[in-house]
Amino acid sequence: MQRVRKDDTVLVITGRNRGKTGKVLRVLPREDRVVIEGVNIIKRHTKARGMVRQAGIVEREAPIHLSNVMVVCPKCHKAARVGFGVGEEGKARVCRQCGEAMTS
Repeated sequence: MQRVRKDDTVLVITGRNRGKTGKVLRVLPREDRVVIEGVNIIKRHTKARGMVRQAGIVEREAPIHLSNVMVVCPKCHKAARVGFGVGEEGKARVCRQCGEAMTS
């Protein structure tokens, strides 16, 4: 079971983007990386592809390592470690700060 999922709000805890929060757009479990909205913006120089794509500089989000982010609890609104517990619906993610189940 994953600690960070798509649509979670996360806080970047280290690196040049430290302190920024954003929504998880994509999780790359094999690489242990996540793509976060508005965080770790890179510039790609793209070549024109006929009528499909215009040439220019495109800004987009690059993946960031999972160890550099913490999930923000939707109940207590604090960055917290994620635990696992058994609830009414079965196994669920639990906030270590407030003890509430995290639902995304």
